[in-house]
Amino acid sequence: MSASDRAAAVGQGRPGSPLEVFRVFLVLGFTSFGGPVAHIGYFREAFVVRRQWLGDRAYADLVALCQFLPGPASSQVGMAIGLQRAGYLGLLAAWTAFTLPSAILLVAFAYGASALGADGGSGWIEGLKAAAVAVVAHAVLGMARTLTPDRERAAIAVAGMVLALLIPSAGGQVLVIALGAVLGLAWLRGVAPGTSDSGGLEVPVSRAAAFGALAMFAALLVLLPVLSATTGSAAVTLFDGFYRAGALVFGGGHVVLPLLQAEVVDPGLVSRDAFLAGYGAAQAVPGPLFSFAAYLGAVMNAPPTGIAGAAIALVAIFLPSALLIVGALRFWERLRRAPLSQRALAGVNAAVVGLLAAALYDPVFTEGVTSKGTMAIAAVAFVLLASWRVPAWAVVIAAGVAGFVAL
Repeated sequence: MSASDRAAAVGQGRPGSPLEVFRVFLVLGFTSFGGPVAHIGYFREAFVVRRQWLGDRAYADLVALCQFLPGPASSQVGMAIGLQRAGYLGLLAAWTAFTLPSAILLVAFAYGASALGADGGSGWIEGLKAAAVAVVAHAVLGMARTLTPDRERAAIAVAGMVLALLIPSAGGQVLVIALGAVLGLAWLRGVAPGTSDSGGLEVPVSRAAAFGALAMFAALLVLLPVLSATTGSAAVTLFDGFYRAGALVFGGGHVVLPLLQAEVVDPGLVSRDAFLAGYGAAQAVPGPLFSFAAYLGAVMNAPPTGIAGAAIALVAIFLPSALLIVGALRFWERLRRAPLSQRALAGVNAAVVGLLAAALYDPVFTEGVTSKGTMAIAAVAFVLLASWRVPAWAVVIAAGVAGFVAL
């Protein structure tokens, strides 16, 4: 068992409060730049390394589960951590705190706050992208030490990285994880000790509540279009469109954009220029890209629009993720304890390291290191994280300031 797993196992009997969860995720909501892969790095630093709410193995298992589920993977990881730490209110607190900063900024942009600086070439944005390189690199190395301690699992990680680079899509990610599971079953008969330890991943969800959440997920997917057609309510139609986008997209992040475009641009609810402007702004704010839904709800050509439209769209696009986490995590916890599952998960965990390594190169490194200056910022940020143990949020802020001054 790794040191982080041992510490998490000791601490799992001390549940936290929703306020504690909200406070930690609010800091992450203001500082987690760089997209979903970087978010996974920030979360590991905050909850595995610094606070030891769960162990590396449990965290990797959680990341693997969220890669399989539709919706924004990083937000689902955050919801699950909040659920594990403080129950249903913890899940709500984690989602609200992590999502609200970016949603507010994007709604402000929708109302014409162009001073937010959505220009992708701004120096401070370049600095933030460079910081994301350091955060993800630190996460990859830390997870590799725990999850690929032998040549078999190291080989699985490298194979996963190569496959992810060759097939850069949501389907490729699922294929990498599936390959890791198969290789784990076939190859890791004697090299996966200790993976039965929960590492702090204990979820306060009953079997009935899990089934209820999955039933509600499916029922809303079927009934919302019917309600929209029969009632003619614009609010129900808006909720239906964004709920469907959140429920049917695999891979999260940028993958949701074609679905959102089909829901709002093609019917003429949002102009193409406004859609692209909002997408540019979404690259300049921290937190989940799915917060783009708040911007779209605010700029609709037909009511509900403004703050009401933003609230409806934002809740609708994230609700499927919350229901799936509540429903799936209960059964995932039992599945991951079975002997065969432990071998498969050892392979999956190694494959997750490969996925993160591939994403570290593209898009994190290719977009974050575009000049000698950004390379310098990324290198200094990595040293601050890895050797000086400076908190990730402080490193991100410092990198943004350095980019503003020097780039």
